[in-house]
Amino acid sequence: MKKLIIITLLCLNAQIFAQPFSNSSHKTDRQLVAKLEKATAGFKGNVGVYVRNLKTNKTASVNQDSIFPTASMVKIPIMVGLFDKIQKGEIKFDQTLIYRDSLKYDDGIVGSLKDSTKIPMPKVVHLMISLSDNTGSLWLQALAGGGAAINQWMDNNGFEYTRVNSRTPGRKQAQATYGWGQTTPREMAELMVMIREGKAISADASERMYRYLGMQFWDGEALSQIPSNIKTSAKSGAVNQAKSEVVMVHAPHGDYVFCITTKNQLDERWERSNEGYVLIRKVSEIIWNHFEPKSKWKPVENYEKWWF
Repeated sequence: MKKLIIITLLCLNAQIFAQPFSNSSHKTDRQLVAKLEKATAGFKGNVGVYVRNLKTNKTASVNQDSIFPTASMVKIPIMVGLFDKIQKGEIKFDQTLIYRDSLKYDDGIVGSLKDSTKIPMPKVVHLMISLSDNTGSLWLQALAGGGAAINQWMDNNGFEYTRVNSRTPGRKQAQATYGWGQTTPREMAELMVMIREGKAISADASERMYRYLGMQFWDGEALSQIPSNIKTSAKSGAVNQAKSEVVMVHAPHGDYVFCITTKNQLDERWERSNEGYVLIRKVSEIIWNHFEPKSKWKPVENYEKWWF
């Protein structure tokens, strides 16, 4: 009898652990849903949006559980996988890495280093998150144990669809469909919440990861529609047919998180007027004004010329 009780409790604990986020306790913000549906209507491609107000626990979404390419948002799972290795003592956070030409993927900062250049791992993490350095990201993915190890952490922590596909055994077809990584708007947003609340790996690991996410070079889309004096943490991603961004906003009336993703875009232009970029800015503006209706803030005139 005691064995049966223990087994039952273990199963219940496993279920709870495997479901760190659930809509069952969330109420729907129908007013915001209507705004999001109107904003995304007519988009030439597929769109997914998920929003949660952490103070009220209300959510609003469009295709929140559909799978989309992560593009460079995959660098959040990579960072989590790396910090998991560090927490286990398998690698050291403050170690110095030695760059080799064989690691080069593109001409980003890390990919432009000379062979045998020494660089502290914390700097590579910073370049991965803030500048979205691809060569550095693939380097850290390997140090994290590869995509398989990162995906195992995601699976163990209840993220059913968030996966690293590139350079990961058995995920060739997924890579052909979604690219480097895949996720859903809800899962990526809730991964950000898990980090923010100190529940990803450990409180101290989450704290360090969240600080990295608060330093963004690519701030011209969703972040441009939020006042510059408001603390945010974010990660964006973009490939030809997909644009995405996940953002945590520490707004005056309560923190909120949102993730917007696209795929199968007809507009593949790498310009600010790309339909995906325009939608990201529009959705970010809508959410800010919805939660801060008395705010009179607007982007200053001619602000666009200062974004790269």
